[in-house]
Amino acid sequence: MKKHIAILPGDGIGPEVTKQAKKVLQTVAEKFGHTFTFKEGLIGAVAIDATGNPYPDETHKLCLESDAILFGAIGDPKYDNDPSAKMRPEQGLLKMRKELGLYANVRPIFTFNKLLTASPLKKEIIKGTDFIVIRELIGGIYFGKRGRNKTKTSAFDTSEYFKHEITRIANFALALAQKRKKKLTVVDKANVLETSRLWRETIQEMEKDFTDVAVNYMFVDNAAMQIIKHPSAFDVIVTENMFGDILTDEASVITGSLGMLPSASIGEKTAIYEPIHGSYPKAAGQNTANPIGTILSTAMMLEYSFGLKKESAAIYNAVEKVLNQGFGTKDVNPQTILGTKELGEKISENLSSK
Repeated sequence: MKKHIAILPGDGIGPEVTKQAKKVLQTVAEKFGHTFTFKEGLIGAVAIDATGNPYPDETHKLCLESDAILFGAIGDPKYDNDPSAKMRPEQGLLKMRKELGLYANVRPIFTFNKLLTASPLKKEIIKGTDFIVIRELIGGIYFGKRGRNKTKTSAFDTSEYFKHEITRIANFALALAQKRKKKLTVVDKANVLETSRLWRETIQEMEKDFTDVAVNYMFVDNAAMQIIKHPSAFDVIVTENMFGDILTDEASVITGSLGMLPSASIGEKTAIYEPIHGSYPKAAGQNTANPIGTILSTAMMLEYSFGLKKESAAIYNAVEKVLNQGFGTKDVNPQTILGTKELGEKISENLSSK
């Protein structure tokens, strides 16, 4: 199989973790007889510095011409600490999602037995956790009208959803639930928000076409509590943009570190694969960042975009083997602390072995 992969390293630790993920993809190609070609593009603060645009046209063109996209992270303190900045790295990410139509963000939440003690939660609570959050990615408050009054003493952010946007993401989540444990939890705030009431009404109408899936509805505040109290009770969760953003960061403590979790942002034409963590600028260039979330994102790429389930499983197995051997970056309390580069190399070595 021949595939063209765009790599958008971005800011902070993005270049370090994507470099190790690329190495793993190259190892997969060598072991299984595939050909992967790579081309890098600019996004985020580095793109602003180079072109004045956080998502340049050249990067957009590269994404459209590639079979899949591997993305690192964006964000820079010089923009975070300047409320008056008119151009921000995050605008590039939102623009990329919107222009590429990446409506479904897929975030798996799972545990490795070796890391059960790395979580602040009791291991008997988190053991066996394996659920997926489907977050609607290009609607809601992040893309609604916003502004301030003339005196800058009040501000507004508008959350808006159209029925077809809800139908599209719900179809994705219901179909995924059919392939898993046939359980879907719809998370909303229908007791308060009109958008949530539209979500609930729409999915209730759709249930009749998915009679094999047990659908239940949960307010977001209760969901936030239940994910921590009884995470193994969930299978597939579907929710709107902001709720999904918050709940998946909360759920990352189950695994023990933000650096462990992968994600996919899937559209009708292409898909982007990225770790759920941010750019973590304090760690940039220190060779301490955990590359596993990015490496596991490549495993999702192989399965979701290329249909290479055996190769995807091989990456998961290599990661688990390395963890079981006691290796890891310092964030997951390993017996032997490795740097970003060394951990990536160790995973590639295990992957290439028979």
